[in-house]
Amino acid sequence: MLSRLRSAYAWFRAFRRTRPFWGGVWLIAGGWTVLKFSLSSLQLIVSTGFGGVAGYLVGGGMILCGLIPMALPGQRYTFGIIGAVLAVVSLVVSNLGGFLLGMALGVLGGSMTVGWGAKRARGTAVDRAVERPVGRAVERAVET
Repeated sequence: MLSRLRSAYAWFRAFRRTRPFWGGVWLIAGGWTVLKFSLSSLQLIVSTGFGGVAGYLVGGGMILCGLIPMALPGQRYTFGIIGAVLAVVSLVVSNLGGFLLGMALGVLGGSMTVGWGAKRARGTAVDRAVERPVGRAVERAVET
């Protein structure tokens, strides 16, 4: 049982480190907040038209923009920007963007998703030894 738990934790850790995980989590939390504060009865939504549906569309879009970069990390720029824009749009279309909380979480998550970078592999000792003399030569050239 303990080995299963350790292997599951190792898998989750590898998953989290190879994707914009925390940006996606904050974007999903912001989308959920916008959705939560947009919830009302179906009759009210149908009678108000697009204004009533816009909160659902924006909140759902924010949740999708948080999930897609976790599945496809290469698309983090596109969906991070779209998620941040949807978060700002939620300020207008959905109860001040979930009373400003959903908008703030969405902008934070979108910016973290865009700013995420894949973890670089550590260089070997040989690679670091080769880089040092080149770096010193550049430093000497800059000093003169």
